Amino acid sequence: MGCILRESAVGAEDPCQVRIGVPYGSDPYLYLSQARAIRVGGSVGYHGATGDHVSVGIAAGSPVSATSVSSGVAAFDPVAVGSTTVQATASGSPTTGYGTRSVTVQKPRFHRYELSMRTRITDLFGIEHPIIQGGMHYVGYAELASAVSNAGALGIITGLTQPTPEDLSREIERCRGMTDRPFGVNLTILPTLRAVPYAEYAAAIIDGGVKIVETAGRNPEALLPPLKAAGVKVIHKCTSVRHALKAERIGCDAVSVDGFECGGHPGEDDIPNMVLLPRAAEELTVPFVSSGGMADGRSLVASLALGADGMNMGTRFIATKEAPVHENVKRALIEADELQTRLVMRPLRNTERVLTNAATERLLEIEKDKGGDLTIDDIRHLVAGAGSRKVLQEGDMDAGVWSCGMVAGLIHDVPTVQELVDRIMAEAESIIRGRLEGFLTH
Repeated sequence: MGCILRESAVGAEDPCQVRIGVPYGSDPYLYLSQARAIRVGGSVGYHGATGDHVSVGIAAGSPVSATSVSSGVAAFDPVAVGSTTVQATASGSPTTGYGTRSVTVQKPRFHRYELSMRTRITDLFGIEHPIIQGGMHYVGYAELASAVSNAGALGIITGLTQPTPEDLSREIERCRGMTDRPFGVNLTILPTLRAVPYAEYAAAIIDGGVKIVETAGRNPEALLPPLKAAGVKVIHKCTSVRHALKAERIGCDAVSVDGFECGGHPGEDDIPNMVLLPRAAEELTVPFVSSGGMADGRSLVASLALGADGMNMGTRFIATKEAPVHENVKRALIEADELQTRLVMRPLRNTERVLTNAATERLLEIEKDKGGDLTIDDIRHLVAGAGSRKVLQEGDMDAGVWSCGMVAGLIHDVPTVQELVDRIMAEAESIIRGRLEGFLTH
């Protein structure tokens, strides 16, 4: 199955079909193109076209008034429902050119139209959008997972962030109280400083009625029999085609293919997604999603073009209002660029991509000094979970190393999860129906 764009109407009328865009080139005018009026957080907004800078306002005398203006989006007061005419004005000033233009929109009322995509991943997991929020230590709590699922994507609770299987059971129940949509649980199987009762965690997932599990790290084969017997769908994170094929052979229902760009553990092959994804598409028969460097609609469309059935985002979801992390962390992601990550623990063949900070630089110094004699005990105090927990939860940004992808360079704001997912899907539609179709000649 390929990617199928779907439109599902909420309400009986057609959507507003006006977008006010930015001026471009040296031509002092604004262009109009089709777009949808969407409802976000109880307000109706026009999404501005991609461009340099644009402001959107409501003309005096219109039956509604603008409540906020940012990044080309004007949010209208909910009393807009039922209005017959709205006059909106957009203006912008890119490098050259400037202009304003007004347009009158006449529709019986505003309605929310939602774009969704049907892929093998949306069918497998029963979700609206082919977007997965990957498991993240000390980030994947019920607050974030439920917000992602409520937005039509797939939210994931991080199982081992919960100290015990009993705590995981309570977190699952808490998430179930926040969403009635599908969500999953991540179980990461990596070398740890303490023994982990994986079987008990799996039992907590099964007993909690969760039907989707994301596994990562080492081979999850030992966990599959009880999960499969309970009807759980398993997606395994892999950093190479050979590992993805092994996951397929042992019975995983899908795989997440992690390119070298990803935060956390990118493996030891150092293959970026531009090569890794089409290679996976050549070899796999099960559905798979991209992971690593994913941030927006461009990421989703590129992933689909390279053969994936959707995308997994981790770092990007940290910079959302619902992510239960300290504001210092979100600020650090906005301020970082794509050059601010480092690879640590390479000599131990347990490579992790982290955001640079004092702890990271100290760790790299120790690795350099120790050379081939490096052991985990030499850096335990910097990589143990206590440090990253202090970073993420307390905002002590130098307390330890913490996972972060190169995608930090594409993070420029802290939206709600709903706003982020809606924006990704709107941008994906614009690219597919506008930019890509525009390249075709007949």
